[in-house]
Amino acid sequence: MTSSRTRMSPDARRRQLIDLGVAMAGEQPLESITIESVAEAAGVSKGLIFHYFESKADFHLQVVREQAQIMLDRTMPRQDITDVLEVLRSSVAAYVDYVSDNGRGFIGVIRGATSADPEIRDVADSTRAAMSERILKRAPELGIERSPAIELAVAGWIAFVEETLVRWLADPAVTREQLIAILVAALPLLAGLVGEAAG
Repeated sequence: MTSSRTRMSPDARRRQLIDLGVAMAGEQPLESITIESVAEAAGVSKGLIFHYFESKADFHLQVVREQAQIMLDRTMPRQDITDVLEVLRSSVAAYVDYVSDNGRGFIGVIRGATSADPEIRDVADSTRAAMSERILKRAPELGIERSPAIELAVAGWIAFVEETLVRWLADPAVTREQLIAILVAALPLLAGLVGEAAG
């Protein structure tokens, strides 16, 4: 535990508090994380936290933003692979591993779309949009032309991945490798079927 006497720069202290929030959100629902528990873990006063965050809701928002950025960073497509399906597999594997490591944190981000807080909903939506755009930029390499129908299909695939991962967290009925294979195979199959139907 960090002592309350430890002096940090404002940026370092803010980073410490957000990191603590992210760690806690990996173990418990975001809404159950209190300012008091964060203050205790950081070894600071509750009042100091409100020096860095406007409210508990603002702190939760910053935690969700950080979780989303970590997820996007972990799943960034690799630049050292040329085969697009292998790039997809690598990103999906990283996604599955992120979920394995941060189950509650993952659920907190993707379930943000149902939050009463519009800013947290925006984080969930923008995270999905970023992931969709990564896929759509590489779609021509799969022989798929970008179109409104394909954009819809990719958005649907991401929703499928999310729900599958939530269920797998609760009941890992298949192995990690089997799960990755299912998720990877579903995207080109779905996009191909949609492309044919829309054509």
